[in-house]
Amino acid sequence: MARMEALNRRSDLRAHLAGTPGSGSLLEVDAWMPSEVKAISPLVDRLMRLIEGSHCITGEEHAVELALREALSNAVVHGNRLDARKLVHVRCRCKVGEGISLTVSDQGQGFDASNVPDPVAVENLLAEHGRGIHIMKLAMDQVSFDERGTEVHMCKRLTRNPRVDPQSDSCGS
Repeated sequence: MARMEALNRRSDLRAHLAGTPGSGSLLEVDAWMPSEVKAISPLVDRLMRLIEGSHCITGEEHAVELALREALSNAVVHGNRLDARKLVHVRCRCKVGEGISLTVSDQGQGFDASNVPDPVAVENLLAEHGRGIHIMKLAMDQVSFDERGTEVHMCKRLTRNPRVDPQSDSCGS
């Protein structure tokens, strides 16, 4: 319980950088934050510094940052409904020369991703919400949700890596 209270006062981030001969560097990050809009930017800023330093997606950082901000915003606002007692969990895995995999989880009720209205349909153009998933899909190579709708998985591959199949379910990480 004390850990949960501490997490509600600030975000918690744990990073691990590893490397094996011939396989390149690997950055793994686990981070938690309370469901408060004001907690999004500090966490994204810290994560992006680690991601940029890892050089796993050189040239694609802005796209990853945009998708990460949207996923966190959705988790805080729609998933956990701004309940600061609930946490948002981010898992990040970067491999130099291959790309990045991000997972954002919330503690909300979930949703059915197949029932999300098309944000570019004429009747939805003036809607106040509903563009986040579309933006994530434009920014990342792959975006999918778990069956409960409480977890989004996103991948961004380096476009110059010919060894990675663009139809693959893996981001190489």
